[in-house]
Amino acid sequence: MNALDSFSLAGKTVLLTGGSRGLGRAMAQALGEAGAAVAVTARTTAAAQTAADELTGLGIRAFGQKLEVSDVDDVELAVRTVSDEFGPIDVLVNNAGIGVGGAAFDTPDSVWHDVLATNVNGVWYCSRAVARRMAERGGGTIVNIGSMSAAIVNQPRWQISYLTSKAAVHHLTRGLAAEWAPHGIRVNAIAPGYFLTEMSPVDQPEYQPYCVDPAPMKRYGLPHELGPAAIFLAGDASSFMTGSIVTIDGGFTLL
Repeated sequence: MNALDSFSLAGKTVLLTGGSRGLGRAMAQALGEAGAAVAVTARTTAAAQTAADELTGLGIRAFGQKLEVSDVDDVELAVRTVSDEFGPIDVLVNNAGIGVGGAAFDTPDSVWHDVLATNVNGVWYCSRAVARRMAERGGGTIVNIGSMSAAIVNQPRWQISYLTSKAAVHHLTRGLAAEWAPHGIRVNAIAPGYFLTEMSPVDQPEYQPYCVDPAPMKRYGLPHELGPAAIFLAGDASSFMTGSIVTIDGGFTLL
């Protein structure tokens, strides 16, 4: 295999959670362009199917599946459905996540529980359900979407539950990587910085001094810029990597 061939995902089936918009939608397209068949999930059937139809229109084999990642029973059902109808899952990308702003004193317990249920429990439930099947087949790859927020405190929008959840995702990545390596399962994570999405409107002037100016590259990222990293971690190009956190933040965390 030459170097470029190691980036091909031809013949691979990917399950990507939270794939209907933003970073998830961009990564789903990139993985499909690399040759993978991509199953995308969203909280509603309509959103998942719309994303799958868009990918199909681009010549990508795609499948849409409703999934609430914080519901362990729904996770098991979705993984079983995708595996049965779309093929055994070779790559899992845990992208589904939410962020709710608010000062710590003002954050309701319900927000704390909802964010951790989606961002941490969801990664755990999906990883466990898929990895059990991967282990039976001799291996696979998991890519978790963490955040540079696991290592910094975002301003001006306080969001203690989000920071905590992403720090947990990073260490969950390391722990599972160590435990599942003997099963042939690699687990890595991407830690994005400030990317322009509906969830993160960093193009607005009030965010410039906090989210753009401090970064050495003096700009925010665009969703398509995350896709190549997902391809790298999903396939053979990263065959000797596990437990790594790949930070993509325009240099924000350097200073």
